Amino acid sequence: MRTTSSRKDVLSAVGLIIVGSVGIQISSAIASTLFADLGPLAVSALRMSIAAIVLLAVFRPKVRGRSKREWIGIVIYGVAMAAMNISLYEAIHRLPLGVAVTLEFLGPCAVALFASRRVVEGVLAVAALAGVVLIAGPAGYGDVLGILFGLSAGLFFAIYTVASARVGKSENGISGLAWSVTIAAVLSLPLVATAGVAPTAPQWGVLALSAVIGVSIPYTVDTRAAKLTSARVVGTLFSMDPLVAALFGFLLLGETISGLGFLGIAIVVAAGAGMVWSSGKTDSAASLST
Repeated sequence: MRTTSSRKDVLSAVGLIIVGSVGIQISSAIASTLFADLGPLAVSALRMSIAAIVLLAVFRPKVRGRSKREWIGIVIYGVAMAAMNISLYEAIHRLPLGVAVTLEFLGPCAVALFASRRVVEGVLAVAALAGVVLIAGPAGYGDVLGILFGLSAGLFFAIYTVASARVGKSENGISGLAWSVTIAAVLSLPLVATAGVAPTAPQWGVLALSAVIGVSIPYTVDTRAAKLTSARVVGTLFSMDPLVAALFGFLLLGETISGLGFLGIAIVVAAGAGMVWSSGKTDSAASLST
């Protein structure tokens, strides 16, 4: 960056992304403690609903004044958000937090890969696949359904990544985010009725905490970060999510990951960061906000 203000923007974006990453992983760890009583589907739906209420109350988004294109982007963003969170929570229910988030991270990796035409990105994609094989095979995390849910979360995260860039960089980005989270909540709520759960007062408190620190704050700061700096910076920093998830999985949940598992995570993180950074040089990569 050539100017002082641009340096400040990048540093601000870095701080925002770190806050968002830590918040999301702590939230996931906290929410997972409710899986045994409420189930991952209900936890995901209730968490998203609380976050939607918070964002609607804070930003009070208007319905009018948006083009058809904007609304399409908002709806796609919301649908991807709902599917991504449900898939991730189902994966976390069956796999260590760090492993589930690593599989999810393959989504942004794929976006970076398809945005580039360089040979090096293909090599890095193969390396990322090798990392996943290490996690799923020799590392011992062979829960097939959990891995499929993790990969499903990655697929919807790829869609989320592209949609977030469109919504976040629009004129009414933050208020558009509020509507997207609301759409995600509406789509998820039937799962609560199907589960037939009734959270207790303490459980509502945990859900509220998870919603605020894991959805309302991170999604807002990441949307802001996408406006301040390039996709290359945002996406590369986002690659630390699997390691942050593994750390908080250990600290808050007592989860352990084998040496091969950590090696697999490290390979996926390094390959993903390399793909995002390299593809960002062409200015063609999608915005990789969480």
